[in-house]
Amino acid sequence: MSKKIVIDPVTRVEGHGRVSIHLNEAGEVSDSFFHIVEFRGFERFIQGHPYWEVPVLVQRLCGICPVSHHLAAGKAVDALSGLQPGDLSPATILLRRLLHYGQIFQSHALHFFYLASPDLLFGADAPPEQRNVVAVAQANRELARKGILMRKYGQEVIRALTGKRIHGVAAVPGGMYKTFSPAERAVFLQGTNGLPGIATMIEWARETLEFIGQYFEQNRIWLDHFATYPSGHLGLVASDGALELYDGRLRAVDARGGRILDDIAPADYQQYFGEGVEEWSYLKFPYLLSLGREDGWNRVGPLARINACDYIPTPLAEAERQRMAEFSGGLPNNRSLYYHWARLIELLHCAELMQEILEDETVLSDDLLRKGERQPEGVGVVEAPRGTLIHHYKADEKGQVTWCNLIVSTTHNNEAMNRAVREVARSELSGHAEITEAMLNQVEVAIRAYDPCLSCATHALGQMPLQVQLLGPEGELLQEIIKEGH
Repeated sequence: MSKKIVIDPVTRVEGHGRVSIHLNEAGEVSDSFFHIVEFRGFERFIQGHPYWEVPVLVQRLCGICPVSHHLAAGKAVDALSGLQPGDLSPATILLRRLLHYGQIFQSHALHFFYLASPDLLFGADAPPEQRNVVAVAQANRELARKGILMRKYGQEVIRALTGKRIHGVAAVPGGMYKTFSPAERAVFLQGTNGLPGIATMIEWARETLEFIGQYFEQNRIWLDHFATYPSGHLGLVASDGALELYDGRLRAVDARGGRILDDIAPADYQQYFGEGVEEWSYLKFPYLLSLGREDGWNRVGPLARINACDYIPTPLAEAERQRMAEFSGGLPNNRSLYYHWARLIELLHCAELMQEILEDETVLSDDLLRKGERQPEGVGVVEAPRGTLIHHYKADEKGQVTWCNLIVSTTHNNEAMNRAVREVARSELSGHAEITEAMLNQVEVAIRAYDPCLSCATHALGQMPLQVQLLGPEGELLQEIIKEGH
């Protein structure tokens, strides 16, 4: 009879999940599962509401990346209003992009400095009480200070454009709710009241990339072999193949770089994607129909985007992309822990993009609204911090939402995270008489590399301590580890 280990919940991710690891009688890992056990109901909650309310409603899916849902829904609502992204005013396009880049910037800073850096600085086998941002601040005060201020910068961009750092209002059908004042622009260009300007954000992003480059050089063997497996990679690209975070076409490449989805229009996604289900998780499993459920799944997010694009259209970030590619032996890169490096490259890219927008006088224009002819359905796709985010809505002649489908970034990564858990569990846990807390944290490290937002994917409920149980062949409790969330 097999044994079973349960990690419930996984810590230092946004939301809550559970990992179960099954051991056979020889103590080898026979299988593992990353369970998302909470229910998401937003696809039904919003039915019956006027479609113009959707961008405000759906951002309540999450308190970490509400802007991503707000803008994806905003683009879908534009389409319901008969408008495509290019039909909007130049000021609206710049303001929405500035908001989007500010969101990605603060989210990437949050993940790296608050959630991932304890694993990198102290190691996966460090005591649990050390694996937190407070210990990071004690060990490397300057790194922690810069991380806090970088996240604050992105949050302040969001507040200036939406009125609040979380769950504000910006996108309305065909435009933006408010303008951007010269005084607001000056704050982000030059800095004020302890908040550095955009040039400092770029400088700090480059310093953080220097830190991660040195870390990878010193820990290459572990980083290259930990949770490494082949997969497809999905992301948005511009018409010339450049990395595109806000508005582009969907491209996917296989583990060797071959094109498996050839720059399709986001509105056509249903022709190319299916969504599988499993009885042990509320999270769906998207896949390419042409390759099937078993082989058609893709990773999404920073590493996948860098793998899928031809280049990054800002000079400093492109130089860093080439540096990572040279270090890792070329792209695509199929090693999970390189997500951390890719995430910091995007951090720099977003800072460069924000500087370009802030220096453009168009961003101050009050020409914000456009109107079109109502359509029965609309699709909006953006690259959220964690990957490709799809919002799809249908509305009746009265404007009430009748149908909704959401494919969230973490949903795309569902199969990838399960594969990562399986690879690490077999490597770290098989054949051991006693399973230590440090061994189990290795499994969590694999999941955290993807920066999953489980609340987005499932609208997770509640908060629990981490409970790990090792059960014997007859179901008897052999070992139990309980640790509070940290």
